Amino acid sequence: MFTLGHPVTEVPRVNSLLLRLVCGLLFAALVLGAVVHPPDNLTQGLGMMLPASMLLGVALKGPRRNLIPKKKSAVPVPASEAPPSV
Repeated sequence: MFTLGHPVTEVPRVNSLLLRLVCGLLFAALVLGAVVHPPDNLTQGLGMMLPASMLLGVALKGPRRNLIPKKKSAVPVPASEAPPSV
């Protein structure tokens, strides 16, 4: 199935610079929110660290796509075809 000339399995790629900028801004907002309104207990603070670390990782490294390209499976070519028996 095709849509607008692209296969359905193809994911539209977001500009990595834009993605890094947005993740950096979200990380900064999360940190500033934690500074202005500190968490009530340790559990809330630890719960805020996971999304913050994920946002910071994307902001610093960018989106990590396949580092090792996948090998395309070769379509098996049928051996010499036998003539149809009558």
